[in-house]
Amino acid sequence: MDTRKIFNEWLANAKDDPDLISELEEIRDNDSEIYERFYQELKFGTAGLRGIIAAGTNRMNVYTVRRATQGLANFLNKNYEKPSVAISHDSRIKADLFSMEAARVLAANGIKAYISRELEPTPVVSYAVRELKASAGIMVTASHNESIYNGYKCYGNDGCQMTDVSANAVYDEIVKVDYFNGDIKLIDFEEGLQNGMIEWISDELYETYLENVRKQSVNPDVCKDSGLKVVYTPLNGAGNKLVREILSRIGINDVTVVPEQEMPDGNFPTCKYPNPETKEALKLGLELSEKTGADLLLATDPDSDRVGIAVKTKNGGYRLMTGNETGILLMNYLLSTRQAKGTLPERPVAVKTIVTSKLIEKICAAYGCELKNVLTGFKYIGEQILLLEQKHEESRYVFGFEESYGYLAGTYVRDKDAVVASMLICEMAAYYNTLGKNLDEVMTEIYEKFGYYINRTDSYKFEGSTGMQKMSEIMTALRSSHPTEINGFKVTEVADYLESYTKNILTGEQTEIHLPKSNVLSYSLDNGGGVIIRPSGTEPKIKVYVTAVGNSNETAVATAQNMADAMKAFMK
Repeated sequence: MDTRKIFNEWLANAKDDPDLISELEEIRDNDSEIYERFYQELKFGTAGLRGIIAAGTNRMNVYTVRRATQGLANFLNKNYEKPSVAISHDSRIKADLFSMEAARVLAANGIKAYISRELEPTPVVSYAVRELKASAGIMVTASHNESIYNGYKCYGNDGCQMTDVSANAVYDEIVKVDYFNGDIKLIDFEEGLQNGMIEWISDELYETYLENVRKQSVNPDVCKDSGLKVVYTPLNGAGNKLVREILSRIGINDVTVVPEQEMPDGNFPTCKYPNPETKEALKLGLELSEKTGADLLLATDPDSDRVGIAVKTKNGGYRLMTGNETGILLMNYLLSTRQAKGTLPERPVAVKTIVTSKLIEKICAAYGCELKNVLTGFKYIGEQILLLEQKHEESRYVFGFEESYGYLAGTYVRDKDAVVASMLICEMAAYYNTLGKNLDEVMTEIYEKFGYYINRTDSYKFEGSTGMQKMSEIMTALRSSHPTEINGFKVTEVADYLESYTKNILTGEQTEIHLPKSNVLSYSLDNGGGVIIRPSGTEPKIKVYVTAVGNSNETAVATAQNMADAMKAFMK
């Protein structure tokens, strides 16, 4: 690829965004920078686009957004008689601009674009697609990535993120589109509003969304007069309005918002990574919790599809709950409470991803709940809801979650939803308070009953043009020669989700995996734990998921650390 030639084309033609003009002028003599920006095009996959906000084919900018949207428009016009698309964005830099550019392209291609007036949580787009009977959805977000990133996430007409088949079909259309030769159709935004091809999403939709969230409550009155004290941070993202509104509606009135992180700000000035998984992102929330004596800290990520929590302990400190632990608490709460109230459906169904805690298997078994394991990515959880819906059995669905802080109760959306999760977490805390327990104590009770399953995730970054190659080499090496032991524990079973088989090392027996092919390797160990390795679908990193099991927290934590240390040798 002649990156200098492509750069010169951009230098001559990319005139619609003043920021890009100055950027291109600044790098005209920097060959390495030009190469990094132009050596490839952003790949459109099941997570859509994601990249650094800057000029270049390998960057997020108005031209890569327009091109992707033209490809999407071509796909939709080939497959739908009168297609329409729901669009929104979070607080990311240029997110509002990118969403409006997408609407302009769609409208120019004869596709109705429903667009939100202001930033909204990602699950609202999933809801809007279904409510408006749209053909697709677009959410401009880079989730929890640092501020230099933005992204473009696409949804199918079922409200789920696009499947591999649809995403590949859209990508096939995208690669046919030239950035500058007139392939991309555009209409003035105001003209689109006037001729009806662009339409603002009405406030009524957000109201019906909140009504559906509220319906997922299992103890509707437990929060009223509970005295639960909550600190909340939207991490300068999109959750502020709807999370606070739903908490108010269920009777949680003592909510203090972290002031430095309240208003939308794509620069995320208080933390480099606006990720509720990290203690750094929760630092200000924890300080405010200690100051106010809050029972609970809630933190939603910038697009408000994930939520992290910290809970007050008996000694007055705060315990950060992992994504697995919060999901375990919610699963146990929903199953036990609904069983006690007689509202648990016959043949209940829960769904988790393969990298999510194995402890869920024991909890589901205790309540007679069928558990489905799916690949990483919430679209696979949404797909299971769709399969139930097609059999008119969606009422069997109780809960789904993934270890990366994503949860969903109810079938009104098909993506993880921090709004409903925040509501249920507060309701759960208030309920256990009536029993004289806090969530820290409840989590310990669950571990004591079922065993201490400690999970940790380590990420290994591989940046730059050689990063993807290095990641590929590591996965190939592991496939050709899998480890026989990890930290002294024998590998008893190997699962390869790309080759679709599971092999018992002791007997040599091999069975087929009935899931879509995915670049994932899993090793089960003779201590009941295991390790799963997968390249991230959205970032240049390999994730290593470790599960350790012990009869005490200390033993399991130490084992998990040792297993994680042992895995470092395979990531070089």
